[in-house]
Amino acid sequence: MPHSPYDLPRLLAELDPHADLAERHLWLIHTLQWLRASAPSVEVAIAKAEALVAAIEADEALRLRLQLWWQRFTQTVDITTLLADFGFAQRTAMATEVAERLRLKLLPGTPETIDAAELFSIAMPEEFDARWLNALPEALLQRLADLLTPANSQGAGFWQHALLGALTYCAGQILANGFTPELRLRMSEQAREQQPFHALIQDVENLRVEVLHGLRTPERLEAAEQRLRERLDACRAAIGTVYQHFAAEGISVGLVFRVRQVRARIVRMRQLLSCLGSEHPEQEAARLLAGFVSVGRDRRSLRHLWNTNTSLLAAKVTERSAETGEHYISHTRAEYLQMVRRAAGGGLLMSVTTLLKFSLAALAFSAFWGGFWAGVNYSISFVLIQLLHLTVATKQPAMTAPAMAAKLKDVQSSQDSAGSLSAFADEVASLVRTQVAAILGNVLVVFPAALLLAWLWAQYGSSGQPLLDEQQALHTLESLHLLGPSALFAAYTGVLLFASSLIAGWVENWFVLRQLHSAIRYNPGFTRWLGKQRAKRWGDFWRANISGFAANISLGMMLGLTPAIAAFFGLGLEVRHVTLSSGQIGAATATLGLEVLMQPVFWWALALLPINGALNVSVSFYMAFRMALRAHNINSVERSRIYAAIRQLLRQKPRSFFLP
Repeated sequence: MPHSPYDLPRLLAELDPHADLAERHLWLIHTLQWLRASAPSVEVAIAKAEALVAAIEADEALRLRLQLWWQRFTQTVDITTLLADFGFAQRTAMATEVAERLRLKLLPGTPETIDAAELFSIAMPEEFDARWLNALPEALLQRLADLLTPANSQGAGFWQHALLGALTYCAGQILANGFTPELRLRMSEQAREQQPFHALIQDVENLRVEVLHGLRTPERLEAAEQRLRERLDACRAAIGTVYQHFAAEGISVGLVFRVRQVRARIVRMRQLLSCLGSEHPEQEAARLLAGFVSVGRDRRSLRHLWNTNTSLLAAKVTERSAETGEHYISHTRAEYLQMVRRAAGGGLLMSVTTLLKFSLAALAFSAFWGGFWAGVNYSISFVLIQLLHLTVATKQPAMTAPAMAAKLKDVQSSQDSAGSLSAFADEVASLVRTQVAAILGNVLVVFPAALLLAWLWAQYGSSGQPLLDEQQALHTLESLHLLGPSALFAAYTGVLLFASSLIAGWVENWFVLRQLHSAIRYNPGFTRWLGKQRAKRWGDFWRANISGFAANISLGMMLGLTPAIAAFFGLGLEVRHVTLSSGQIGAATATLGLEVLMQPVFWWALALLPINGALNVSVSFYMAFRMALRAHNINSVERSRIYAAIRQLLRQKPRSFFLP
């Protein structure tokens, strides 16, 4: 914390109620800087505040100057923007809020403003401000209030009018959002029938009448305040029912953002009500301003905005991935053998993909178009594998991780802790052996299949030439050398695998949010064109396969295009997908023949495959698992006990991690 250049005599000398607007506000900012220079000692800051109040109390002329300064401040500055709107977005849209926060970060504010919220952001930007405000003793706050407000003035009326105005403003914002179709139609039927938002403004006005009426009774005032609190509880309950529809109807960052804004405004109204009805308004005001310090810091934070408004979206994305991931975990011998067969079929199809990759490379496209057509090749292959109900091993971990995290959440909530941990360890063993089976099924088929296809190409192709010449074959093996950068590229490929699962979950959520399944099935235009039965089949087909299409197409295009894009920036980045790498080794072996067995480069490339597969799988699984844990808010689980249960199973039944 930098030392303040101001001292108490200088601050008191600069107090000028007749100065320009900016100069009057600068005096307040300099005074708060002087107090803030005490950080991190709250006691020193309180002592400075005591000295400031005592100095003004001892000087009648100074006290009159301060009172006139405060009078001009309250007459020119709009306090409602601070009490009602500080910390909230001006527009209920995520994109505009991101732009606004960037503006607040990059552009300086000015004290020449009548917006109390903007002035507060400049005057109290540090967390230390909240600490010393909360620590101000009640007696000191009362003395300061007496200094600002002469005994014969209407200072209390100003504070009441400010709070009532802020309550009206907040109620109007809540009402406007509660009536928006995107929220109202997602509320429960019971919440819509109760119409909690309709009478909100009326309850605020009733409270205003009771507060400002000279002949009010405490009972009437208390009853009016209680009715408003009950109305706010009903509005909060109604807006809470929107979350229940996210599961079936999808979720978006914009919807979460709007719901959170409404809930936060309801909380703000309750805080304002507490200030209005408090017997110690000075202390409540200090607490409110201290809370605004933290609100202001969050208001400027892009990270806070992203974390608070994407947590539900992340949960929904991982939940949809978990539904898919369950199908990739085998528990019985029959399921295990079925996974081996599906992986073998996927490996066979990937051998064709490998040959097409080398054929496209022979056409000598430019870097971008070469990467683009390679991505199209991969995408088509992955989609065919999906439609034929085959599998590519490395695509599984990012889908199975959310399923495992969901089971870990069940462990957390279970009363039988030991039994749940044991069941979770069994699930880990099932996942590991399924992954081993899938990788072996892919690799053990794609290598000989690619070798055979490359040999047939050389023997019976129209050109009579091998798919790769000897130099290209050796270069392919050298690029897959274990001691080169291939391990790093394999880890990067794991990141791409994780990214494809995110895209899949997001696209499926978007598909459900827009109700496209229902539109395809029932839209008159579609049913007239396709017929009712065919439209139903198409709707069901897209609902079942949209996630897989998104994952496969995005992964294929990323595998093809990211090396080309990285090369544009001078980065020698490649992808190392274990199944494709195995096919490339097979194609190179077909060119080099049996003599390749005598070359160390072949064995170094072969040694890369288990490392390649392990990195593809572990990186994608780790990233997906961590995101799923965060999305499910699993923070208090005793991970050491979980790891101990897995180690115990590994000691007792090591075979279960490899065979059913």
